[in-house]
Amino acid sequence: MHRRTAVAGVLLAASALTACGGGRLTAGTAAVLDGRRIPVGAVEARVAELRHPAGGASADARQQPDGLARRAVADLVLDAVVARAVVDHGLAVGGAEVAVARATDEERYGGAGVLARALAAQGVPGSGIDDYYRRRLGIRHLAAAAGQDAGTSAGDATVRLALADAATALHLRINPRYGTWNPTRVALLPDTPPWLAP
Repeated sequence: MHRRTAVAGVLLAASALTACGGGRLTAGTAAVLDGRRIPVGAVEARVAELRHPAGGASADARQQPDGLARRAVADLVLDAVVARAVVDHGLAVGGAEVAVARATDEERYGGAGVLARALAAQGVPGSGIDDYYRRRLGIRHLAAAAGQDAGTSAGDATVRLALADAATALHLRINPRYGTWNPTRVALLPDTPPWLAP
């Protein structure tokens, strides 16, 4: 499996988050991790940024607002889940490392604006670019700590297990309107399969 495909797979798989544990979430809450709320307002702001980015391409026009919102929740939750997994394994992702990875891609793509537009088209808003690289690096470090490559099936399985454990440790709960968390797949899945949706 190609490294980029596997890493993207882990990131998008976490695009399936759902309530885990009892009790209703308070109004205006998209998710709760270890007592920390992700407010619906933060999700809506991220979706608005994706639909109307400052300088270029928006997220895939085929994605409906509900799909963008689910992706936003998934990414916001994944930020916290990867960060927890990294800490739990005694690892770290520094700001300088994030900056180098981002600068490398900016050079490869032909500039910061081109990279930002490419990421926006994939559902990563401008305000979330550093978080995107922090997640990618965290995933690579988790695999490397086990002597594996995140781009292989074995490395992918190792990372998924680490993320599932971290989500459990965070007592992750997701507002059902955004889908259901599947701990085995480490993904936020829609409650209704798209082919059955009205």
